Amino acid sequence: MNGRTILVWFRNDLRVHDNEILLEAVKRAENIVPVYCFDPRYFTETPYDTQKTGAFRARFLLESVNGLRKSLQKLGGDLMIKIGAPEKILPEICQQYSISEVYHHREVAAEETEISANVEAALWKLQINLKHFIGHTLYHKEDLPFPIKDIPDAFITFKKKIERDSDVRPGFATPSEVKVPKDMEQGELPSLSDLGLPAAPADERAQYSFSGGEEEGLRRLTAFLNAYKSFPVKGNKNVNTVTSMLSPWLSMGCLSPREVYWQVKGFDREHMSHDLAAAIVLELQWRDYFRFMLKKHGSNTTSHMHQLSDSEKGAFNLWKQGKTGNAIVDACITELNSTGYINSKCRQYVAMYLVKEAGVSWKAGAAYFEEKLIDYSPASNWGNWTYIAGEGVMSVNRPIAMKADPFVEEQYIQKWIQKLNELQ
Repeated sequence: MNGRTILVWFRNDLRVHDNEILLEAVKRAENIVPVYCFDPRYFTETPYDTQKTGAFRARFLLESVNGLRKSLQKLGGDLMIKIGAPEKILPEICQQYSISEVYHHREVAAEETEISANVEAALWKLQINLKHFIGHTLYHKEDLPFPIKDIPDAFITFKKKIERDSDVRPGFATPSEVKVPKDMEQGELPSLSDLGLPAAPADERAQYSFSGGEEEGLRRLTAFLNAYKSFPVKGNKNVNTVTSMLSPWLSMGCLSPREVYWQVKGFDREHMSHDLAAAIVLELQWRDYFRFMLKKHGSNTTSHMHQLSDSEKGAFNLWKQGKTGNAIVDACITELNSTGYINSKCRQYVAMYLVKEAGVSWKAGAAYFEEKLIDYSPASNWGNWTYIAGEGVMSVNRPIAMKADPFVEEQYIQKWIQKLNELQ
């Protein structure tokens, strides 16, 4: 190892399990410097008068970064936390600690890849290499049965081909020890107010609670599987409504999709819960599909802003406040504003209303989801909104059938909108 020191730049991979950049750095260097940067560009306003990162998502992020620090500390290491642009901060750290190389996971969306390019250029001036790793998907890019440019645009075709011709790799081992330089600077975890954000209090009406971090993500995975030990083997129609609720931890990289996959597969072998396993694997495949589609088609769709007309602005503001007059849409938006999370059916309700009924550009809705959703990821957000809007590779111009249980909906509306009669 010759006394080398490698900087590990964490972004959306906030874990020590199944993390190739961490394992490789530990193998190849005497010391590593793990770093997380809170980039001020992610805490600014968008042209749609939304925040790039709202309070609920930021709170989950802070908990997740703190969780990574705790995971590293358990292995004898630590995490250096900084506030600032990575292209300015990382070169300074490299000089301070005589770094020989920087490791990071490659991203696909426009803003993230631009930041990577800026970091690479800044490091190159110091003759330091930024080494790119691929580690955000269930299926490794190199194991796909087609090059990225030839990935089928139809999800069902994509799914059939990867299931037939590709295998999911085993996860990477967790390092047994992490050595950092003596007296390595730690840096304070910022508060929400440090990031220019208000508090994000829990709402007593919330059906779900989410705490960020690797330990909590792994605990939730175990708890989810344990809850289904008595699930019928096959043919239970309710399995179609199963959601693992693991998306927030997957989006921040507190949980590896491969870890979820192999635990689910192990559970399936032991308990023969085939339908449950298939439902969770399907979620992971959709997640991969959206990411590979963004890689294939580029993120111009997400990066070019749409100038809202005055009528669009008015309708958008009412939608954001949950004051459209459509009871189920307003209830869903109220839950989103109060908790940072809504289920997939609610997401479709509010998106369809904004685009089809209110006539507002989907890009404004996508920007609002970016602010609010604790499980936001650029690829899934882009894919789902273009699908609803009838644009892009998965577009639909036909009405989307939304089966609803009137009794359940009425209870939901009453829960989130107290003055129900005023909306009817």
